[in-house]
Amino acid sequence: MERNLTEGSLLKNILYMSIPTMLGFAAQTLYDLVDMAWIGRISPEALAAVTILTSIFWLVEVLNEIIGTSSVSLISQNFGAKNYDRTRICIEQTLTFKMFVSLIAMAILLILMKPLIAFFTEDPLVQKDALDYGYLRIFFLPVMYTTYSIYTSLRCVGDSKTPMILMFVSASLNIVLDPIFIFEQIPFINLPGMGLGVLGAALATVISISVGFVFGLFVLFSKRRRIRPTLRGLFRFDLPIDKKLMTIGLPTGIEVLFRNSANLIILKLITIYGTTAVAAFGIGQRLSGFVIMPLIGLFMGSSTVVGQNLGAEFKKRAVKTTKYSAGLGALFMLVISGLTFVFAENIMMIFTQDQAVIQTGIPMLRIIIPSYIFLGVSFGWGSGFSGAGYNLPFLISAIVSRWCIQLPFLFITVYLLDLSIFWIWFGFLASEASEFLIMGIVYFKGKWKDKRVSHIV
Repeated sequence: MERNLTEGSLLKNILYMSIPTMLGFAAQTLYDLVDMAWIGRISPEALAAVTILTSIFWLVEVLNEIIGTSSVSLISQNFGAKNYDRTRICIEQTLTFKMFVSLIAMAILLILMKPLIAFFTEDPLVQKDALDYGYLRIFFLPVMYTTYSIYTSLRCVGDSKTPMILMFVSASLNIVLDPIFIFEQIPFINLPGMGLGVLGAALATVISISVGFVFGLFVLFSKRRRIRPTLRGLFRFDLPIDKKLMTIGLPTGIEVLFRNSANLIILKLITIYGTTAVAAFGIGQRLSGFVIMPLIGLFMGSSTVVGQNLGAEFKKRAVKTTKYSAGLGALFMLVISGLTFVFAENIMMIFTQDQAVIQTGIPMLRIIIPSYIFLGVSFGWGSGFSGAGYNLPFLISAIVSRWCIQLPFLFITVYLLDLSIFWIWFGFLASEASEFLIMGIVYFKGKWKDKRVSHIV
């Protein structure tokens, strides 16, 4: 089931790894879009509540990213170097540490969630919906984070199809359960539902994630696999690997912290324009996730190809991989941007019939989505950094683009010039363009090609 990516056609290897990953993530984000469409049928307040709660959840994503990012380069480079025992140990330690950090994240959210929701909104309906949605999601955070690492472990040894299948199953189950749990009467078929509102949306999500978790563990521990973790290994520490797990992805973790902290400030600025603006922004976030997830799939697939080839000391193949990835990402986003610009109103109407929300969202989509053309190229270059375990560029680009470019722009727009929300969206364009420039400068300096994390002593 594993695949050696250090030989054969590079483009074929990239597509072999990326397309199933892209499809898997597309299925997950399609669920997010369907989820948002169902929630939009409840009320604008429900949309705003889920938007706020989702942003708060991203605050602790730093812990998930540190271990997850480290594991990509560790597992793929050791597998590329044909050090299969070390690959197995890396997978075991990744699962153990992911469960550990998820418990920390859960504790942080339990302490901070209620005051943070109150900080973002004084609307009692929005606050109630956010708490109903949030508490259930928090208690299943360990399952969600560990599931991510199960999928990553499979991809890093060249198995991209199994995670895709599991993600499809999970997303499909979620889509089916959503209307059953949310509404008192299931739309279109007029059968009785459970009528749980946003709590039902959360319940559907945790059930589907848990199904992916159970089947993912079964596949990972299957006797049919060449590299199979052991239960004993999950309860045993390997200090050299553990140190790498906590340090390789640290720049990326800090980057996520800076990026998500900036996003919380951005959300707070958007709340100044009212619940309608927050609801529109929430739709934009989910749609952006749908657009970006295929790019992330391409990024993760390419990172695995880069990691295996660097582990085998095939630098030229690693460099070619990043160039293919950047070109494919840019082409994909050009097509998506054109379609979004033309059909922006139709897209907004999928999620809400509230005309104020729709009219706020149309210019948002036409400005933010095309800015991801820059992101498509940046992700291609970044696959080289991720595969090498050289994650400092992600941190630098996040600090500069969000904190030195976007946030000052928004503060001037909102507080000094008192402009309409239309101008808020240009801050996202400026941020992506600056990140593109920084990633390009670091990429062409070429230091990442000489980085290795597989040689552990």
